Formats: sequence, C-alpha cells, structure tokens
Amino acid sequence: MTPLRWVTAFLDTAEERADEAEVFWSRVTGYRVSPRRGRRDEFATLLPPDGDPFLRLQRVVQSPPGGLHLDLHTDDVHAFADHAEDLGASASYLEEGYVVCGSPGGMTFCVVSHPGARRPGPAAWPGGRSLVDQVCLDIPPSRWESEVAFWEQLTGWERGRQSGEFGRLVRPDTQPLQVLLQRLDDEQPGVTAHLDLGSDDADAEAARHVALGATEVRRTEGWITLLDPSARPYCVTRHPVDHD
Repeated sequence: MTPLRWVTAFLDTAEERADEAEVFWSRVTGYRVSPRRGRRDEFATLLPPDGDPFLRLQRVVQSPPGGLHLDLHTDDVHAFADHAEDLGASASYLEEGYVVCGSPGGMTFCVVSHPGARRPGPAAWPGGRSLVDQVCLDIPPSRWESEVAFWEQLTGWERGRQSGEFGRLVRPDTQPLQVLLQRLDDEQPGVTAHLDLGSDDADAEAARHVALGATEVRRTEGWITLLDPSARPYCVTRHPVDHD
C-alpha cells in the first residue's frame, strides 16, 4: 500500500467569520498566515517558525459540522484513494490532482501530494508551552467499530489501548498530528472532528485563548472545551506537549 506521509488539518470557516477566525488561530498557535491562494483566494496556510506546515485555512460558503477536514498526504494520490475506496470510502477524483473522500461514517478528507517531513515544536508563552498536536474524531456509537477499523487500516497506524470512550492510533514520530478516537454517548448524523492542543498548563492556556476571543464551554478532569470566534469547537487538554 502507498504509505501515508503527512496529515494536515484544514479549518473550514464560513466567509463572514473567516477573518477573525484566521487572526485567532494565528495568535493561538504563533504561526504566520501565508498569502492567500486558490481561484477565489479561499486557501491559506498557518506557517510555523520551525518544521513543516500542518494547519491550513479554507473559506467556505457554509461551515461543515465541526468546521474541520483532513488532508492525507501520500506519494501516489490515486493509489491511496483507490485503497480508501476499497475500505469503504467514497471518492471524487478531481482534475486539480487531489481526491475528495468521505469515510464510511461521513468524515471528509482529501488525498493530496506534497508531504511534509519535519514536525514543528511547541510554542512558548508566559503560562507555558502549547501545541496543536491532535485531531479527535467524534464518532457516533452506531459507527464506532466500522469507523475505527477504517482509519486504522487507511493510516496503517497501530491501534493503541482504549481507555473509556477513547481510543488512539499511534502516530509515527515524524507525524505532526495524533489521531484520537472518541466514542460519543449520543447519535449524530455522521463523524465529525475537532482539534486538541497539548499544554504545560491547561488553565493558563485556556485563559489565554479566552483573552484572544474564544468562549469556554466546559471543563473536565482531562480537557477544557472552547469555541473559537467562528463557533468551531476545540479542546485545550491536560496532556503534555511532548507526549505520544
């Protein structure tokens, strides 16, 4: 199988909220926003000061559930997309050289080329370090087994030990984003995803985000749930930034 080389998270934001969302995520991460590109200037990249980019921005007519999709980078786009179809994904082959897919549970992802290779390090703030280092797939109970099996086989990453409602795919050392798998308590129409940040001090980190325009929604022992200025959910977690 053609291997997965890199994973990028795409923040999909409705046009009317895109400016403030882009400024917010640039300040949260400490990454510079690249010049815009695309037929409608709809794409931009968050550029880390070290390492290769793994967060990108897209302006859309209407934000999809979760406001997030993934790009999976590989050497042979069509072979990887064919493999995804064999595993149960839908696929639309586009002339631009990438393939838009949907997982069996409806999570959107694209198969693309141009992989990265250098995983960025955390950013340092007065309250400690932080880093966007995880994408969490929010999976309804009826989709759990089939969706987890799909992502395990598609990525080729080993499935780690499950703890409560959470499972994990163990990433290679070079990958910027871990994949956390969350089994939801309640049904929803399809699989969605959100970003997680690792932090040295989750309380200080969440307070920094609120000062930048986020809204705190919920606190648990392991994470703090927030909404960005476009109402996109994400979490500041209490796991350290250098964990695996």
